[in-house]
Amino acid sequence: MPHDHHQHDHEHTDPPSDLELRVKALESLLVEKGLVRPETLNSIIETYEHKVGPRNGAHVVAKAWTDPEFKQALMNDATEAVASLGYCGRQGEHLEVVENTNETHNLVVCTLCSCYPWTVLGLPPAWYKSAPYRSRAVSDPRGVLEEFGTELDDKKKIRVWDSTSEMRYLVLPQRPVGTESWSEHDLQQLVSRNSMIGVELARSPEQEDEGGK
Repeated sequence: MPHDHHQHDHEHTDPPSDLELRVKALESLLVEKGLVRPETLNSIIETYEHKVGPRNGAHVVAKAWTDPEFKQALMNDATEAVASLGYCGRQGEHLEVVENTNETHNLVVCTLCSCYPWTVLGLPPAWYKSAPYRSRAVSDPRGVLEEFGTELDDKKKIRVWDSTSEMRYLVLPQRPVGTESWSEHDLQQLVSRNSMIGVELARSPEQEDEGGK
């Protein structure tokens, strides 16, 4: 449900979790022992943050754009629909898809920590976990969107969805104009992680051409 009607029902703290501390300790040990270079770790993180993880979500979005039956299943029960493609989250974690329309744009945030649909989006970006984003996404969502280069019509409503450890949200971007004949595979290239969080729109064919499609 939207942020103004949604309450977190799990405890949040700012310090890193035990798992995060263990991962950091392991990273430090690997670097200290000379078993891995810092730039190699950064490269791996970059790959999973921007390439591998979000490709799962892009597959889900592109299939929803091209397969009406799948889209209906996704809107009815996103967790089950996504699992049918082989993308399964942790037990007890549910996924809900919210669709952008001509009237409404959706934006996802976790106001008290950084709950995030890892199954379909991979690693959460640093800015998503930052306090400024978590607060301003709620108080000034239009301003946040503009900082990402996303300018919406003043008449378009922005809905902010607050994720929890039990409920994660994925934005279904609007299908770009001019892609009616595109294949599901080609459409996936237009779907970015940021568009599935809601801070950006799906790329247009023109933008994809500029990127070297």
